[in-house]
Amino acid sequence: MYYPDDDEPPEEFDEPTDRDRDGFRDFIRGLPLMPPPELADKLEQLGYKGQEEPRRALALMAYRHVRRLKRLHLQSENRRQVSPKQNTLLVGPTGCGKTFLVEMLFQQVFHLPTVIVDVTSFTESGYIGDDVNTILTRLVYAAEGNLMMASCGIVCLDEFDKLASSTSNSRFAGEGTTKDVSGYGVQRELLKIIEGTDCMIPMDYGYSAYGQRAPLSTRDIPFIACGTFSGMDELLRTSARSIGFKGGDEQPDQQAPVLEEIEVFQRYGFLPELMGRFSRIVRFKPLGFDTLRSILIDNVLPQFIREFKIEGLQLTVTDDAINHIIDRSVKRGTGARGLHSGLILAIEQAAFETFQRVTNAEVIIDLRNGGLKSDIRKRA
Repeated sequence: MYYPDDDEPPEEFDEPTDRDRDGFRDFIRGLPLMPPPELADKLEQLGYKGQEEPRRALALMAYRHVRRLKRLHLQSENRRQVSPKQNTLLVGPTGCGKTFLVEMLFQQVFHLPTVIVDVTSFTESGYIGDDVNTILTRLVYAAEGNLMMASCGIVCLDEFDKLASSTSNSRFAGEGTTKDVSGYGVQRELLKIIEGTDCMIPMDYGYSAYGQRAPLSTRDIPFIACGTFSGMDELLRTSARSIGFKGGDEQPDQQAPVLEEIEVFQRYGFLPELMGRFSRIVRFKPLGFDTLRSILIDNVLPQFIREFKIEGLQLTVTDDAINHIIDRSVKRGTGARGLHSGLILAIEQAAFETFQRVTNAEVIIDLRNGGLKSDIRKRA
């Protein structure tokens, strides 16, 4: 990495002390190491609904990551004898629980430094927008400035499919003749940090040219990419062989080798070298009616019920209203994300009319004339 006007290099960062290293080892020692099946069950107990196969796959990935850290830092095993980190690609429709699974697993269960970044805000170095190195800066912030903790954290690249670029032959045959600063440009810069390398990252999120920088290795940082990959099925219809991305109710081939899928991702607009960095592809199905109903009743509604209770009100949402919200979410393909938005307008109307004006009453949200309406009934 070079700095403008090389006469003024950035400040150097202090090396970790023995006390820092001891604290880091204590942190690694304290990471829970429950069997993968128990870990998958733990996620369900915490409120994660559905997606049994992806839940099992991520539970195993998390277990292997923590076990790997303990072997490296507590048992001092030779890195060459330890399996490499596992970068994972999560593919599935909007609102199916991809990023929620990452948050719950690594933040709530393991309490590892974790960042979820929207990759659509990043551009190639030298252009307006976020530089990919600031992804690691955010990870250091999540680790409260502790570089050693950050070096074993998790990076989730959300909206990863939006990095897909034009598949014109000119870009593949002559990369130097064209500029794609938010597509292939970002993909190229992600190559090294995803694979594992030593970086000098800016400690100032503003990315000052003369700000302090610090070394951070990404060799023990798993990258999890999430995307819907809309239109992938269209590419597959023109392919002579099926590689696991199937439409409708067909079951995807969970064991399809990643190497067989590189060609399709290349046609979609990804550098084959980048997709080769992901050793596991996990596919999420659209959430079914029963799962969405469970999420709405167990995860979404209790928040609003508690809020109304604080105001001295009892909130009731009828079965007809619940079914209407779920049906609309399924039809629009918004999954769990559509549950909150489908309810919020009726909730806001009822809250506006009652908060600090009405107490000791029941607020009922019901389905009338194809829409959600609220009624207020005073309690005896």
